Amino acid sequence: MKYEPVIGLEVHVELYTKSKMFCHDSADYFGKDPNTHVCPVCLGLPGALPVPNKQAIEWCIQIGLALNCQIPLLSKFDRKNYFYPDLPKGYQISQYDKPFCIDGSITLKNGKKIAILRAHMEEDTAKLTHSIIDGSSVSLIDFNRSGVPLVEVVTKPDFTSAQEVVDYLKKLQQIVRYLGVSSADMEKGDMRLEPNISLRKLGDKTLPLYKVEVKNINSFKFVEKSIEYEVKRQQEILESGEIPAQETRGWNELKQKTVSQRSKEEAHDYRYFPEPDIPPIRWTKTQLDKFRRALPELPTVKLKRFQSQYFLSEYDSEILTRDRQTADFFEEAVKAAKEVDLSAKQVANVIINTKPNLSSTLPATFIKSLITALPRNTMSNQDLKKLIGQIIVGNTKIVADYKSGNKNAIQALLGKAMAKTQGKIDPKKAKTILEELLN
Repeated sequence: MKYEPVIGLEVHVELYTKSKMFCHDSADYFGKDPNTHVCPVCLGLPGALPVPNKQAIEWCIQIGLALNCQIPLLSKFDRKNYFYPDLPKGYQISQYDKPFCIDGSITLKNGKKIAILRAHMEEDTAKLTHSIIDGSSVSLIDFNRSGVPLVEVVTKPDFTSAQEVVDYLKKLQQIVRYLGVSSADMEKGDMRLEPNISLRKLGDKTLPLYKVEVKNINSFKFVEKSIEYEVKRQQEILESGEIPAQETRGWNELKQKTVSQRSKEEAHDYRYFPEPDIPPIRWTKTQLDKFRRALPELPTVKLKRFQSQYFLSEYDSEILTRDRQTADFFEEAVKAAKEVDLSAKQVANVIINTKPNLSSTLPATFIKSLITALPRNTMSNQDLKKLIGQIIVGNTKIVADYKSGNKNAIQALLGKAMAKTQGKIDPKKAKTILEELLN
């Protein structure tokens, strides 16, 4: 291939707040009858004034902090002007030159760091549904979604493949779910994906003179397919001596291709200006420190801790930390398991392999069922001592951790003994022998 992709991403994340961004209407609109969650503010009626949602703004700051962003002490809202049926006011309240969060990053599995330009706050638009009624094409508008809080996360054009994009999106989805600020359910439109794709010649470090944005994609699979299709389409155009049009396109799943929607706007086309009805927002360093302290342990930190604290493999740790509920359940189960001398590795194996219903199972009950399910057989003390001696010799780092004061390390050795015998030994007896041989 003579060309390499240059890809940036814009991701819209709907927040969990009870009310909308600038009014008191319920933000729980999904599945409700059309136009039943509306008021003068989200319908854009004359004289209606916006009142910012404090919770939404604070959650936007939390997202920024979790994405390693800088939080400027001064931010403001702006009006983004354009005319479309889903925007009743004729403008969207968004942020332009002073967003809440700037200069962040996410590190991919391959070690590549993706720069995040900004994470800013705005209101969602109404939803358009295109139908055929009595033989005529019509567009129906549901304003229930209009005004729902959105955080838009914008990256630099640092991606060079669809696979990198999907890795980034999975990490972003995981982070917002850990924060508890959004379900990020793409089927419901809680997380919408918009890649900007262009090509440049291999070795060229300048940005292309055009970009194509694919709007409102709602699955990782579709975003991957749309990027791969665009790379092929744009390559054919460039090889013919032409330059692809700068435009907005949509993904057509039935045809497995992108389709042109409209020419791509520039920032000046939106005639941004400061929102006159909302004053600028100032933060103090004390407030920002409070937001930082309120952050939960994030997935990458938790993954490394599981490896070091529970002596789990990276593979097991990655599975257990994919979502916060599983990670919390595992740690509670490990606490209960200590009382019956079961190792963290045993608990991890059963959770990973059996996938228990975490919402209806208590960790202590889970451990009791685990004890009952474990098969047992008798092994002579001599054979057991020989086996455990081999495990001690083969795991010098864990033994060193134990002897340096980390008593939890014995659970890792016990886990290896249980794994070696497929759980068919008495863990209490094995632990006793371990302590004898280590001390």
